[in-house]
Amino acid sequence: MAAHWLGLTVEGVEWDGDAYLTREKAGLLTRHKDVRKLGPQDFPDADFRILAGGPPCQTYTIAGTGAGRRALDDVLKFVKRMASGNESLESIRESLRSLNDERTGLVLEPLRWALDAHRQGRPYDAIVLEQVPAVLPVWEAYKEALDGIGYKTADPRVLHTEEYGVPQTRRRAILIARRDYVPSFPQATHYRYRKGVPCPEPESELAFGPGHEPTRHWVSMGSALKRNEAFVVRSNYGTGGDPKARGERASTEPAFTVTGKVSRNRLMIDGTDCGRFEDWEAGRLQTFPRDFPWAGSAVAQQIGNAIPPRLAAHVLAAVLGWKLKSEQFDAAVEARWTESRDTKPLMPPAAG
Repeated sequence: MAAHWLGLTVEGVEWDGDAYLTREKAGLLTRHKDVRKLGPQDFPDADFRILAGGPPCQTYTIAGTGAGRRALDDVLKFVKRMASGNESLESIRESLRSLNDERTGLVLEPLRWALDAHRQGRPYDAIVLEQVPAVLPVWEAYKEALDGIGYKTADPRVLHTEEYGVPQTRRRAILIARRDYVPSFPQATHYRYRKGVPCPEPESELAFGPGHEPTRHWVSMGSALKRNEAFVVRSNYGTGGDPKARGERASTEPAFTVTGKVSRNRLMIDGTDCGRFEDWEAGRLQTFPRDFPWAGSAVAQQIGNAIPPRLAAHVLAAVLGWKLKSEQFDAAVEARWTESRDTKPLMPPAAG
């Protein structure tokens, strides 16, 4: 979606049947395949090539079983083994089969693609990867491996989505690299949310110097959903694992991290349980257009699995060296998907 907003031609690889149906319905070019059975040689066309991906996060995330976090040391060793070039891919894959959850090893697939492209003499021009914060050490190991084959990789970092206009407090570990120069991370455009701390007044543009934007108020759920009535969202998750200690956020605040269990959160108005968010509302909290054509089943899981398109667009634009204004991102998020698909890019690169 972010690539589409920026006017880039993109072809995705998606194994999950439901997510594939959604991408097809949205008109996004997709191969319904397992990434382990494809490689850079299967995508020969393009003048400027970007490898972008978000491997499954369930085994690493706090909300999951934690198999990936327990296997983190093993994964870091796999990165070094792959980068050394001293072992065959099949030998490494045989070792990966020892992991308790096969999704854990999928975090290594982008590195395989990058290494294969390098060995084939047609390396990617840029690489953009995202995952949950627990994977930051893996991205740091990736940096060493990528720098070893000629990339210039920025120090991986964790970005806060509400600092980029996403009405949700979600954190993501991001890796960005280019062949020709060290790319810069996007400048935050909104204040970070802190529970119980009022948002400061926006700074003046002069405070940031030429070419920078003033910091804006973080975006609330009520504003994103355009709901006039005040409401409270009661989280499905209990603090410290206690189901009685469920967190709450008011409509004047950003949402909790939207997970695949977002449909279990409760919407309270004047103390009355008014049900749950509709799929389109959960999608809006991720910055999908209101009319985005979700398809298949498990829509809430698809929404929770996604990276917010608005954050992804910020990161992609920064990697490309494009200077975009917040108003351009606003326009992309607010536009109807059915109309934007057949028009020119909503956010052409600004001059300079």
